[in-house]
Amino acid sequence: MSGGAAIEVVLFDLDDTLLDHRAAVDAGILAHARSHAYDLLDDVGAQRLWRDLEEEHYHRYLAGETDFAGQRRARARAFAAAHGHDLDDGGADDWFTAYFARYRAAWTLHEDAVPALDALEALAPGIRFGIITNGEADFQATKLAAVGLDARMEHLVASGALGVTKPDAAIFAHACERFGTAPEQVLYVGDRLRTDAIGAARAGLAGVWLDRLGVEPGEADAAEAAALGVRRITGLAALPGLVVDA
Repeated sequence: MSGGAAIEVVLFDLDDTLLDHRAAVDAGILAHARSHAYDLLDDVGAQRLWRDLEEEHYHRYLAGETDFAGQRRARARAFAAAHGHDLDDGGADDWFTAYFARYRAAWTLHEDAVPALDALEALAPGIRFGIITNGEADFQATKLAAVGLDARMEHLVASGALGVTKPDAAIFAHACERFGTAPEQVLYVGDRLRTDAIGAARAGLAGVWLDRLGVEPGEADAAEAAALGVRRITGLAALPGLVVDA
């Protein structure tokens, strides 16, 4: 990543990069399941099931196989059915709405998010921040406001508004255009290697993979990331060093 143009803009994924989405999901689903008196023999297993259902059905939505409400309904039905509770469409909508209130109540930033932004601003006065997210613009903007980051993010680029999802190069190019900045002057950091870091690097940005969980990437992904100069960090405290090194 060294030897390039000076970094003027740092863009972030939102969920599980700045916002601790995983923790909110885990807390929300346990509270919701207990409100229904589901027999949870294994809390961790229940949390894993809910995360797996989110991964499956949210990506069906991103692929255009279902709509936003439909993916929520499918997740609710599958989780409830696994605990002996059958839901019709209306019941699934009500179930998810109640879960979602508990999930929202648990929204919080990762502890390193604000310190990293502060450190970047101290290191490079005038540096600009923004978000690229696979999601609905209004919903993601609500999250930013709830955790107090809306004033610090100059632009939020959401796939739901643009009609293009990460890792498509078009969404990264659109974000650079919004900032009026060349891709080589933009650093992008996200928690998914291919969707975030490789996608950004393919589009000409400096791609950074935030690997908080110690994931071992597949051979093909690892090789492509290395070829593209993707950097791997385990926390946002490492970001200022990468901006200096860019």
